Amino acid sequence: MKHRGVLIIVGFVFAIAWLLVIVGPGLTVGHNFNENNNWSRYEKNKKVIIGLDDTFVPMGFRNKQGQIVGYDIDLAKAVFKQYGITPVFQPIDWSMKETELRNGTIDMIWNGYSMTPARKKIVAFSAPYLANGQVLVTLKKNHINSFTDMRGKVLGVQSSSSGQSALDEHPKVLKNLIANKQPVIYDTFMNAINDLKAGRIQGVLIDRVYAGYYVANEPNPNMYHVVAGDFPGDQFAVGMRKSDTTLQTKVNQAFAKMQQDGQLAQITRKWFGTNPTTK
Repeated sequence: MKHRGVLIIVGFVFAIAWLLVIVGPGLTVGHNFNENNNWSRYEKNKKVIIGLDDTFVPMGFRNKQGQIVGYDIDLAKAVFKQYGITPVFQPIDWSMKETELRNGTIDMIWNGYSMTPARKKIVAFSAPYLANGQVLVTLKKNHINSFTDMRGKVLGVQSSSSGQSALDEHPKVLKNLIANKQPVIYDTFMNAINDLKAGRIQGVLIDRVYAGYYVANEPNPNMYHVVAGDFPGDQFAVGMRKSDTTLQTKVNQAFAKMQQDGQLAQITRKWFGTNPTTK
């Protein structure tokens, strides 16, 4: 399965840098968690619970058989195989992801989760592993070839997504152009895409990796047009409680090993048909 955009694997220099950090006691968050007993618990129970939106192709989604599959699924399995731990993938309301993490319902957020300044205040991140960005998906018949062509038109965006954050943080790029200067909010990207097809909205602001994979695998990809704009790029990383410093270190160590032995490149080729490059 191939992705037609340019995808960049990033941040493994940062992964090595993370490993140089001395692991100390973490602050408890929500339930009585701390970095020592959490990692011991993961090892003892041989499982870790990962929260995801199971409609986010190609990162984590359900195939025709109802199984949860995707790039992040393969990546998480490969990481925890090194430690004899099985990742359990728990579908969640994406708008509640940080709350689920804080309450202990899940142990990690791993589903095309972008690093942002706001999220860094409440979540610990792994080293980044994939570069991303926000793009506008439209139908060719709408004749939208730039963000300015969305002036007065209706935009859709997923609730609590990176797209919604980018829209709010950089209103001059797109938000101030659209109808009522407010987007229509959807619980999933697929619902937004369905409304796009039905003509109820004229564009969807969406992650580039989702847009590229979705359009490339549609029965009629030529009906769509993907427009890049001036939003800053972002990076995907794994989110976890700030107290889970041992877990953070273990994930980064696994990433570094997978970069060296070629496992990361193999998983990337499987889902995107491209070789990873590092920047």
